[in-house]
Amino acid sequence: MTDLIPRPDNPRIRRVHSFQELVVTPMAGGVNALCWERTLPGDFGEVVAQLGAGAGIMALDEARLLALPVSAAGRADIAVLLTDLRLLREHGLAPELNCIHGYPHDEEPGPVATDVYSFHADSAPVPADTWLCTYHGPASEGLRNEDALRRVDIPATRAELLRLHGGADDESFREFLHDNCYDLHYLPGPAARPFSFGLGHLWRIALEYPGCPVPPCIHRAPATRPGEPPRLLLIS
Repeated sequence: MTDLIPRPDNPRIRRVHSFQELVVTPMAGGVNALCWERTLPGDFGEVVAQLGAGAGIMALDEARLLALPVSAAGRADIAVLLTDLRLLREHGLAPELNCIHGYPHDEEPGPVATDVYSFHADSAPVPADTWLCTYHGPASEGLRNEDALRRVDIPATRAELLRLHGGADDESFREFLHDNCYDLHYLPGPAARPFSFGLGHLWRIALEYPGCPVPPCIHRAPATRPGEPPRLLLIS
């Protein structure tokens, strides 16, 4: 199973060749995304089909996966999923494996969309990274920092947010932006070319946190379209 990931001139991405290299390679020199590029043996379609129809996000655990009535090929796919879960847990992480039919959208759309379909950066109060792998369905998408416009820095959007805040463009306004995650969302610039994270590749991407040595990796969940298969996604 193969899928395209960014062209080699993207300076924000570094490819690695093992899980251990993915763990120990530092985020430095502007690199904010590490990719263990893999060709996995199956397409995971049988696993997804046996999970059945659904809506929203279906959390999967080992017992549910092992109980699925699948062929030998399906068993091999499940073994891959369980191995990846084990690798991340042994590294001290708390990964989740989800079958995703769709994420919730903002209930009250405002000047800045804050759902996962919007290009955004993850954030944390302490040093941390996001780990993810799409096994089936549409893959996550990324955006070079140089090609992104922070939504709150667009004058018309900022003016609308100031009206919503009801105050001056001061520290309290910046706290308002942060508390509502408005400052974490981006628009692609005019010449932007978003890239696919691809299928089967395990990624470690940078978050925004105090003292982070690199800019956060800007990414989003792909749009959910009628008739498309659900996503099988590992994330931590």
